[in-house]
Amino acid sequence: MTGPPPRVEGQGVFPLVRVAGVVVLLFFFLLGVKGLGEGFELIGSDLLDSFFRATENPFIGLVIGLLATTLMQSSSVTTSMIVALVAAPESPLPLANAVPMIMGANIGTTVTSTIVSLGHIGRQEEFRRAFPVAVCHDFFNYLAVLVLLPLELITGYLQRSAIALASLIEGVGGITFESPIRAAISAGFAPIETVGRLLFAAQAGQAVFVIGVSGLLIFSALYLLVKVMRAAAHGRVEVMVTDLLGSSALLSMLVGVVVTVMVQSSSITTSLLVPLAAAGLLRLEQAFPVTLGANVGTTVTAFLAALAVSGPNAAAGLEIALVHLLFNLSGILLVYPVVGIRQVPLRAALALTSVALRSRKTVIFWVAGLFYGIPTIVLLISRWLN
Repeated sequence: MTGPPPRVEGQGVFPLVRVAGVVVLLFFFLLGVKGLGEGFELIGSDLLDSFFRATENPFIGLVIGLLATTLMQSSSVTTSMIVALVAAPESPLPLANAVPMIMGANIGTTVTSTIVSLGHIGRQEEFRRAFPVAVCHDFFNYLAVLVLLPLELITGYLQRSAIALASLIEGVGGITFESPIRAAISAGFAPIETVGRLLFAAQAGQAVFVIGVSGLLIFSALYLLVKVMRAAAHGRVEVMVTDLLGSSALLSMLVGVVVTVMVQSSSITTSLLVPLAAAGLLRLEQAFPVTLGANVGTTVTAFLAALAVSGPNAAAGLEIALVHLLFNLSGILLVYPVVGIRQVPLRAALALTSVALRSRKTVIFWVAGLFYGIPTIVLLISRWLN
């Protein structure tokens, strides 16, 4: 009779270490968001006002969000910085200016999976399967912006909805929730502030120091957080994706949400789909709803960042996080339910793949044009109109 397997000494220690590591990294991430807001406050209103005047043009705001995300290869970092700007204790970025920046970050996050698909360009059959899975995300996010940005400029739909929802969350039953996390973060930020004052007598020097340290904390914490959570989820993520897809679109979207929350990166989720598609394990129609779920899952980072902010404009941090969520949910509701509209990004991805198979230069022009050429044209047109 076979008994239970012997217990290995130290079994269960590594999961506990990972959990502790995730908690510590989340704390440093939130500390960085808090520091950004304080650092921007130290900069002074004159410099911030000039930046905010530039982002009053929604197309410039869109391009700033897009370029920042493609350069840092992380929409999480971009959205965290936007939350910090909107919720800054003094001279905050107006919510209206931040909405196009959030939309731009959504477009910019698709560059990673597109670049990953280029790794299959030397193997034609793999590339034929992988490339459309990557670029359908590009087409969908651009389509969502083309529809929702004009709608937002005309009606203010996202802002109004986010403000209404934030007011409900902030004061359910007349009770305002005070996060204990904010007190811990404020205490953790105090040493950074003290070091800045000791090193720099001028307020501008202190501001640069605090912003630099805070940016480093955000980038490093998110980078390490992704590494830790990806290592913990490795294998299980692939099994989840391959086992659950194909049963229903809603379940596939849920997979995208869950995996993205687990690994704290929509880029990782969508990039994971590319080799699965290249291997013939995943079809374009199966991958598409997962990418939409990844768009929703990545909004959790903005909500985490909103936990770190405090002061008179803390509610604005929650509002811009809700804008991010509502934008992605609205894009799904506008595009996915109607078969004819749903097919637009899929057919566009397949058409581009057919062209790319005939000319590899097309792929290079696509990446350069989509993420850098179009933003440059938009900036030139905006400048010419002004």
